[in-house]
Amino acid sequence: MRGSCDVAIIGAGPYGLSLAAHLNALGVQFRIFGRPLDTWRNHMPKDMQLKSEGFASNLSAPVPGSTLKAYCQARGLSYSDQNLPVPLDHFLSYAQWFRARFVPMLEDCSITALEKSRDGYTLETELGERFEAANVVMAVGITSFVHIPENLLHLPMWALSHSYDHRDVSQYKGREVTVLGSGASAIDLAVQLQDSGANVQILARSEAIRFHSAPDPEDSTLLRQLQRPSTGIGPGWRSFFCANTPLLFHRMPEALRLRATRSHLGPAPGWFTRQRVEGRIPTLLGHKLELAETQHGRVLLQVTDHKGIEKALITDHLIAATGYRPDLARLSFLSPVLRDHMAKVLNTPVLSDQFETSQRGLYAIGPLAANSFGPLMRFMVGAEFAAPRVAAHLKRRLSAARDRRAA
Repeated sequence: MRGSCDVAIIGAGPYGLSLAAHLNALGVQFRIFGRPLDTWRNHMPKDMQLKSEGFASNLSAPVPGSTLKAYCQARGLSYSDQNLPVPLDHFLSYAQWFRARFVPMLEDCSITALEKSRDGYTLETELGERFEAANVVMAVGITSFVHIPENLLHLPMWALSHSYDHRDVSQYKGREVTVLGSGASAIDLAVQLQDSGANVQILARSEAIRFHSAPDPEDSTLLRQLQRPSTGIGPGWRSFFCANTPLLFHRMPEALRLRATRSHLGPAPGWFTRQRVEGRIPTLLGHKLELAETQHGRVLLQVTDHKGIEKALITDHLIAATGYRPDLARLSFLSPVLRDHMAKVLNTPVLSDQFETSQRGLYAIGPLAANSFGPLMRFMVGAEFAAPRVAAHLKRRLSAARDRRAA
């Protein structure tokens, strides 16, 4: 057992790095573990553009000049707060700079075990180190929560993959690929497949692909902002409420909160992908995938439309762009005892207004917190609320504990 720390952060995505930057500024002793921006760096189409606007694509640090805007302006990179998509490469270079400046202490390894101990928590890294932490923050992102429909799980790897598995799709050149889904992941991947020379089609239950609205000069007028205010998670008063009042959202009755989280902000690709899809990529919309099986080295898909009419499709490979479902049971490092004794709702932790689980000293931020704080937690911009709040709370708690020991 090597030493101890006041706070251990599990995860090095936008939420983990942002929390680390705030804790560092407050002088809190902590350690942070994870592959830096692994999902963004290794599991998203390499040529994609971020769906979030520039002003909503920041990592959070309590220091002037830490924003994506400041980074791009200092290096002569194209940038606008709104209506100019952010290239993934620009965001990754910004995140690398942010990490080097604000979180140089990041330990590039994974946590493999977390369990309760007498004075806090015991953690173990993939390198075999065991140590104690008084507090632990799970900032695990979406890596562990890949969702594939049950009726596809029997397919072999050559026949089926998830959108999470693909950064480079050049291996599908000349092959027939079906992308299942109509959200941003599906459309971004379909576009890259098309550009790579694959014969791609999009299959989805939705009757239409609900692209975000293209920029309109009228959007910035006072009248339009009163009708549909802009927010970091999309336009409209419902989004405004979710983005700007997460504490009020947290205090809503549980049933209402869960319904709002589930129903708000469905699959919606960025407006800038519409022209690369419509008229270029075949789509089969309003069809449900009932059955998939391999046949003579290819994949047979049985689908039905809303009238119940069946149709058979043949493809070389199926990519499920079917999203992510946060679930504590999917966190392999979390001890079963700790998980089973944690208050849960829909397989996610019930959180206090400080993001603390029912296990004192154990916190969750990011997608795991969406059922408590709303859809804001599904987006990078949510770190701007969660990181300073949790950091300030931990500072107060640790200071109070030191004062009690001193007395």
